[in-house]
Amino acid sequence: MRIAVIFAAVLALAACEPIPTETSSPSGSEATPVATKTPAPPKVSTRQAQANFAAVVRQVEPVAERECRRRAPDLNCDFKIVVQSDPRLPPNAFQTLDRTGRPIIGFTLALIKDARNRDEIAFVMGHETAHHIARHLEKQRQSAVGGAILGGLVAAGLGLDVDAGQQLGGTVGARAYSKDNELEADALGTVIAKRAGFDPVKGAQFFTRIPDPGDRFLGTHPPNRQRIETVRRVNSQL
Repeated sequence: MRIAVIFAAVLALAACEPIPTETSSPSGSEATPVATKTPAPPKVSTRQAQANFAAVVRQVEPVAERECRRRAPDLNCDFKIVVQSDPRLPPNAFQTLDRTGRPIIGFTLALIKDARNRDEIAFVMGHETAHHIARHLEKQRQSAVGGAILGGLVAAGLGLDVDAGQQLGGTVGARAYSKDNELEADALGTVIAKRAGFDPVKGAQFFTRIPDPGDRFLGTHPPNRQRIETVRRVNSQL
């Protein structure tokens, strides 16, 4: 196992093996309410944030690697954890691949500083590694290519601009399953964080501090409430 933490600018790409759990409320049940009135945990110092991040990397990376090898033995499971050093970047985390196919899990400094505890960092890290294990980048690209081809054919048949049709089709294709992918990553990320010794339900509370994307057409992320509900349900099964 190799853990590499570097401070460098990394190209972020949008990007969770599905696990045996539902990603929507069972028929006849009510969604778990989000405790929006609960005071947010206090912010931590820069030194404490750095210590939290380093501790989470040490604990979560080997667990994510084991889950990757167990669920997707043909994948490169040697995760590389990086931190984007530009302080102007907003809170964000991402999963991508380097030129050799090695999975990269990236964090901005703002996200590390904004996390209120190690559980939040662990959940985010588990979520991003889950994207790789579930091959979401590959599925997203395939969907985008298929959408571009279909869009181009439709545009040509209607006598419209083929390039514009391909671009629109590619965008629709890339986003077609993005919400499902995010919920799958939340579910598997819950498993990874839990097995690494953290509380994923506590970690998912960061959803209560970020803007809610709602349920927009062609949106890339599901509503925060649905994501917290998914984490609670999966955690209760572990």
